[in-house]
Amino acid sequence: MSTDPSRTLRERLGLATPIPMEFQRGDVGEADGYARERIEYQGLEGDPIPAFLFTPRGRATLGAVVVFHQHNGEFHFGKSEVAGDVGDPFQAFAPALARRGVAVLAPDSITLEDRRGAVQGVEPDYYDWLRHYNAMSYRLLDGDLLMRKCLDDAQRALSVLHQVSGLDERFVGAAGHSYGGYTALYHAAVDSRCRFACISGAVCSFETRRREETGFTLFEAVPGLARQIDTHDVLAAIAPRPTMVVSGTADKYSRDADQVVARVAGDFITELRVDRGHALDAERFDAIVEWIVARMADR
Repeated sequence: MSTDPSRTLRERLGLATPIPMEFQRGDVGEADGYARERIEYQGLEGDPIPAFLFTPRGRATLGAVVVFHQHNGEFHFGKSEVAGDVGDPFQAFAPALARRGVAVLAPDSITLEDRRGAVQGVEPDYYDWLRHYNAMSYRLLDGDLLMRKCLDDAQRALSVLHQVSGLDERFVGAAGHSYGGYTALYHAAVDSRCRFACISGAVCSFETRRREETGFTLFEAVPGLARQIDTHDVLAAIAPRPTMVVSGTADKYSRDADQVVARVAGDFITELRVDRGHALDAERFDAIVEWIVARMADR
């Protein structure tokens, strides 16, 4: 077990220090209570990272959050699901938060939606899963790690959000469900600029996932990682920054989230546990939105 999980992760991954980011602005659309703009910035490997930026209209911008999307085996959905254009309506965090005064950056994760190489948009492709698998395996062959790439992308997203919003960094954080929840968990652990984190459907011990034969995210395929840290160590690394952990008793991806949280010292975690499965519902969606908005009131 590491005594400094953040440092352990950064050193193990060879994760670079966050840097200021240039970005390009694209088309802007207006909706009830917010504007949506497509922006693009460059990744570690020179790859373009497209994202949607949601900005409140008709009211002050109180704070900002990067919302990392799920994948749900649907690699053709990324930022557009967070935007509410496609997929599960209980993943449409960007419009709900923007109408409440929170700016939202919703980037595509590598190999999803518009980051699938020659295939872009929100229509599925036969090789979507293979592209995601290759993003891990090709890096392992080179002695690199998908987690390094994903967390470097996350740091860049937060840098862009800081710059484009111009907000006090105390009111800028990260959130996500499922695959997005794992991203938010590790990102908040390694990037102290992330001042709050909401992690949904993504807190479960390595032991429980192994025992129940639950799949790991491909970016967690870091040789020797489990010898150094476990999920409660990663969660503890976020302290004392406010953190929300959302889980379901029937969700294999957060089966023992309550036990993991119980192993973490301090009172920085707000826990919501429901007797339901993995997919979000109105109760959890609304609670996540309210909790994030409440972080903006901590002034």
